[in-house]
Amino acid sequence: MSDVTDHGRGNGTAAAGPLSGFRVVELGVWVAGPAAAGLLADWGADVIKVEPPDGDPQRRIFGALGIGDQQGVPPFEIDNRGKRSVVLDLTQDDAKAQMHALLATADAFVTNVRPDALERLGLDHETVLARYPRLVYGSLTGYGLDGPDRNRAGYDVGAFWARSGVAHTLVPPGEMPPGLRSGMGDHITGLTLASGICAKLLERERTGRGGLVATSLLRAGIYSIGWDVGIQLRFGRRERTRPRERSTAPLVNCYRSADERGFWLILLEADRHWPKLVAAIGRPDLAADERFADARARKEHSEELIAALDEAFARVPFDQLTAAFDAHDVWWAPINSIVDVLADPQAEASGAFVDMTPRPGEDPYRAVNGPLDFDGRRPRPGPVPSLGEHTDEVLAELDRDRDEG
Repeated sequence: MSDVTDHGRGNGTAAAGPLSGFRVVELGVWVAGPAAAGLLADWGADVIKVEPPDGDPQRRIFGALGIGDQQGVPPFEIDNRGKRSVVLDLTQDDAKAQMHALLATADAFVTNVRPDALERLGLDHETVLARYPRLVYGSLTGYGLDGPDRNRAGYDVGAFWARSGVAHTLVPPGEMPPGLRSGMGDHITGLTLASGICAKLLERERTGRGGLVATSLLRAGIYSIGWDVGIQLRFGRRERTRPRERSTAPLVNCYRSADERGFWLILLEADRHWPKLVAAIGRPDLAADERFADARARKEHSEELIAALDEAFARVPFDQLTAAFDAHDVWWAPINSIVDVLADPQAEASGAFVDMTPRPGEDPYRAVNGPLDFDGRRPRPGPVPSLGEHTDEVLAELDRDRDEG
């Protein structure tokens, strides 16, 4: 399938997608808000990124390394490709008027600026929606629009990871959790907001009215561990997290082969899968051991079984072991490093990577794709804009629209 170029309201470089013809205005900083708008751009929307004169601070994330405007650096690139950058100093009246002129042409507004700052600018959702009732207003905050901490700085490591319970839940009692990988909670929350905006746009098509779509890093974090939180709500307790050597699910656990390569067993239907595993590793003695006779017994003696499997797996190289798993229909998955993922043919076949549209003078290169596909569409995201690259172009469009109006 060849790429289809959208020469409508977008920047003319991204392949047409399901949001082709929709305009999104973004007032976003750092990661989560730009990530939401970035997905909408990947899906074909014309996204106009409004930045202050010194730019989105994410542009300077690697400033200590001597890198200035980082439009070609992956942490900024993945969330901002295919957008148009417009610089407006919103402390000035004329820039505020230009911002409102943009909002008047927009289908959606995306922001992760803190509520008190938006109120000072007159860009809070109540003020904006009263003026533009067809607009879909997408709000992403650390902790929500209400409550005592509505204006507290969140970031994903604070609101999504630490305060939501995710970090504490992932480690055994008494252990301190590891750090969150950069952008992980932001991207989950950005995807949440992008999906909500699409749902609200669909509602607007039926009702003619837009409205508020709001999410937070805190809410997305709590939802991501909703099984555990729900059990605590319902029954007042949950099963504690255990070290792998003491897991009560020895057949859904991680192990190492003789050559120190990690893998995860995924034998969810334990009694059906257990005979296949012992056949694959040639250990009928384990099948005959009354401690491991059924799922209940294996749970009661999980530590002994994990130790026995550790010993068995440590004798066989990874390729030989996993070939035996496949031959006996034993379900498993490799514990891949990022280098492994990049070399994994299934990751490539799944569409996980995308060819980028280079800027003039750049060599062609690949990047991480968004997590959704549409009708086999092969996107080619537009280039990452430099700061203020499209200011004159967009403001000229607004003048032209006023003249034609």
